[in-house]
Amino acid sequence: MDRFCLSESLGAKVGKSNVRHPTSSRSRLREKDRSNPCPSLTFDHNTRCARPRPEASPAGRIAATTLFRKILPMRKLFCLTANCVVMALIGTAFCSSAAAQWGTLKGQVVLDGDLPTLKPLVVKGDSNAKDAAVCAAMEVPDEKLLVDSTTKGIANVVVYLAKKPAKIHPDLAKSKEKVVPFDQKGCRFLPHVMLVRTDQQVRVTSDDGVAHNTHTNPTKNNPENFIVTPNDRVGVLLKPMALAERLPTTITCDIHPWMKAYWVILDHPYSAITDSQGNFEIANLPVGDHEFIVWQESSGYLEKKYAVSIKAGDNQQKPLKFTAAQILK
Repeated sequence: MDRFCLSESLGAKVGKSNVRHPTSSRSRLREKDRSNPCPSLTFDHNTRCARPRPEASPAGRIAATTLFRKILPMRKLFCLTANCVVMALIGTAFCSSAAAQWGTLKGQVVLDGDLPTLKPLVVKGDSNAKDAAVCAAMEVPDEKLLVDSTTKGIANVVVYLAKKPAKIHPDLAKSKEKVVPFDQKGCRFLPHVMLVRTDQQVRVTSDDGVAHNTHTNPTKNNPENFIVTPNDRVGVLLKPMALAERLPTTITCDIHPWMKAYWVILDHPYSAITDSQGNFEIANLPVGDHEFIVWQESSGYLEKKYAVSIKAGDNQQKPLKFTAAQILK
């Protein structure tokens, strides 16, 4: 690939120059080179490449060398372009092969039947509430069943693989966000349900003008129980929870007993929490058969073994439907 070979037509083009070659030089040409239409170039039959002939006249060598140098970059450009095309084809084939190993699960969890009415945990202006000036400044809703009135989608349902799979997509092998924020505002935990991986840390902060207590209740990891001072925006940074929990961990505030949240602690990235319309998506799952847990805070398990066969690309599933009686046990 590092040699340049001239065609006969190119040789002929140089041969048309008005350069004359001494008879003594021409007589020294090898027999097999006498058919060369370009007397200023020598043709190597072993390498099939042309170069300026040493015994040519200076003007002839200059003419041949000039043409050689003009066409050489063209050859390099051609080779570069050809190599790029080949590499692009190889890369496309590799990417297509790699993409065929992963799929995305999409679904929705919806309420089947009438929407229930839940009373607030704290009524706005309730002077009997603990730290009423802060905690009763706004209504504190009951979040144990949040349903969108239009789509009937159920929020805060967790869908996740119970066990870490043998294969994890390279982009998801490690968490991009090393610290997960967990806040307290209006005497509520925010977010209400949160995903935490074992390579992440949780930073607990407060935007309330009163003290809060954050009490974790894991099964496998060490529990935490500490005070978060009023309006603490620096917060408390917890150590990583090294062990995956099969079920979400309950988080409570011992000062304000209505405050409750849930952390889903896993050692893999394949989990999702339904949005306000009940939709969820889990990307880059390994192709194959999987069993998911579907969990909701009021009912616990909605599905212990939600079986899905993942194919390459998008895998849109039928909505999972549950009645209020199934959830509010």
